[in-house]
Amino acid sequence: MIEYVKGLVDELTPTSVVIECNGLGYLLNISLNTYSALSNQKNVKLYVYEVIREDAHSLFGFVDKQERELFLLLISVSGVGPNTARMILSSLAPGELESVIASGNDKMLKNVKGIGAKTAQRIIVDLKDKIKGSPVTLENTVQLNSSVSEEALAALVMLGFPQNVSRKCITAILSEDPALKVEQVIKAALKML
Repeated sequence: MIEYVKGLVDELTPTSVVIECNGLGYLLNISLNTYSALSNQKNVKLYVYEVIREDAHSLFGFVDKQERELFLLLISVSGVGPNTARMILSSLAPGELESVIASGNDKMLKNVKGIGAKTAQRIIVDLKDKIKGSPVTLENTVQLNSSVSEEALAALVMLGFPQNVSRKCITAILSEDPALKVEQVIKAALKML
């Protein structure tokens, strides 16, 4: 099994990255969280999960071990494959996903493309005891409208602002007014950054 791949970023798209390592180019499927972390980086280290099937050998790359562990937990749930798990990790940040599962918030999971009510409930039932259940903080519970926060975060990262700082800023803005639209969140964040 491959533990990690370390090398130079040759190609980067929102769904995959090619890392050149000692003359070989490894294609790894990635989440949007990993994509954001890899933007503007040349030398990277990604933790790997390898899927071997009769018709394909696929590699999934993760920026840290926490994201990979969540991926492994997700694919252990019946009905959740590697691509669905990657979609969930693209829609929810690892800390946010842990909070959603620990709190039993199946509505947030149903917002993810390809996740129905039964699958969302199965994920929560199967993983609730396995997730650490990080303490409930403002940052974990404010994400009432995940699509707004993620769209605003993606826009701020594209504008060159650091992801962590942008996320904290968006969290603060949505805690004051959870009903804001994406454009309003971005404008407010630009004033704060």
